[in-house]
Amino acid sequence: MEKKLKSWQGWLLFGGTMVVVFVLGLVVSSLMERRAEVVSVFNNKRVSITGIESRNEIFKDNYPRQYQTWTETANTDFQSEFNGNIAVDVLEQRPEMVILWAGYAFSKDYSTPRGHMHAIEDIQHTLRVGSPATATEGPQPSTCWTCKSPDVPRMMESLGVDAFYNNKWAAFGDEIVNPIGCADCHEPENMNLHISRPALIEAFERMGKDISKATPQEMRSLVCAQCHVEYYFKGDGKYLTFPWDEGITVEAMEAYYDENDYYDYIHSLSKTPILKAQHPDYEIAQMGIHGQRGVSCADCHMPYKSEGGMKYSDHHIQSPLAMIDRTCQVCHRESEETLRNNVYERQRKANEIRNRLEQELARVHIEAKYAWEKGANENQMKETLKLIRQAQWRWDFSVASHGASFHAPQEIQRILGHGLDKALQARLAVSKVLVQQGFIGEVPMPDIDTKEKAQKYIGLDIEKEKKEKEQFMNTIVPQWIKKAKENV
Repeated sequence: MEKKLKSWQGWLLFGGTMVVVFVLGLVVSSLMERRAEVVSVFNNKRVSITGIESRNEIFKDNYPRQYQTWTETANTDFQSEFNGNIAVDVLEQRPEMVILWAGYAFSKDYSTPRGHMHAIEDIQHTLRVGSPATATEGPQPSTCWTCKSPDVPRMMESLGVDAFYNNKWAAFGDEIVNPIGCADCHEPENMNLHISRPALIEAFERMGKDISKATPQEMRSLVCAQCHVEYYFKGDGKYLTFPWDEGITVEAMEAYYDENDYYDYIHSLSKTPILKAQHPDYEIAQMGIHGQRGVSCADCHMPYKSEGGMKYSDHHIQSPLAMIDRTCQVCHRESEETLRNNVYERQRKANEIRNRLEQELARVHIEAKYAWEKGANENQMKETLKLIRQAQWRWDFSVASHGASFHAPQEIQRILGHGLDKALQARLAVSKVLVQQGFIGEVPMPDIDTKEKAQKYIGLDIEKEKKEKEQFMNTIVPQWIKKAKENV
């Protein structure tokens, strides 16, 4: 005998069915809207773009919304507790970093990064790339241009990858003129995401992975991983290489460098062969909970916008804290204030260890210098230098990636903690060397409480550097701009 549904059960079933139909309708509507958006964009293209088109303004008529938001990367009006899009002199804030980079160009000049629109002017203005007297002979190779412009893939295609890397930075100043933009991440014909730099593809191949099989969601991070990674210039040809053969952790990359007897520079005070981290944003993001859950870089740094019935990615790439309603709150239901404070809490905790580590590293570099002056030999200093190298690598790996303490807070605190431990071990090791040389007591510390004092202590003539840079900006750069306009 069939059981008859009670009245309330019938209404419940009806209501549930209506909810399911409504949700399905929303999904279909969203898909149709997205399809209509894509069809509309490609049916209304005003300019046919093929090949490698490095001029960003050429894309403006076809993709006006994306282009407009991309131009907003020129803005410098956002500041959070620890970072923003304003160029801040980090060496002025943290003079110990001058000591940590003694003997390397970063001790001259290091500012927090600005938006992509500033990529060309910032590399031209920095003291790190040399002066008129050295611009054509050195000190920096042309590989330094690799992540600064969509002109780079064009030059690589024209010259060959090896020939592009194996040159001097100033050699291409009149060719590389367009800031980071459209063709760096998109195929001009259809705007599909693509990898425009060979180093990432080569790194995947050495790990036994096929990057061409990446999903669309993975590509929303991999296009960023072309540049926001740790890398080094390999061999005399300065070939751009990612040290991922052993893995992407701080220890795995250190093992790779150790096996290849690689160092970026010899520290001018302690004589340590130092590894200089670049900006391992992608690697660290993969170690955090968001990366592990499949959240892409673009999800947080290029959230969607809706305008006039069109949904598109906001190309004003910036901190997610500048637009919490479209980034964090897409998934999290807490208030903006709560979410912002959660980020700051993680950053503050990492910053406590960072501050202490920088102080200990600066001291041990100076103590090692003192030990050499007292007559220590290489065998006696071997353990100290090994520990300094390991400690500074962990410090630099953590701080060179500006979002590290949020991307993977537990991992960064672990790395900084290990760095602090190794720095303290290095100070203990060098104290034993000093005892062997007959010195007992505290090593006298110089006054380095400002950037200027620290730079003077390590032997830098910054006023001379600035004058030469001013001459460079007033003579050579205008010639580059003139020639570039003639080429166009």
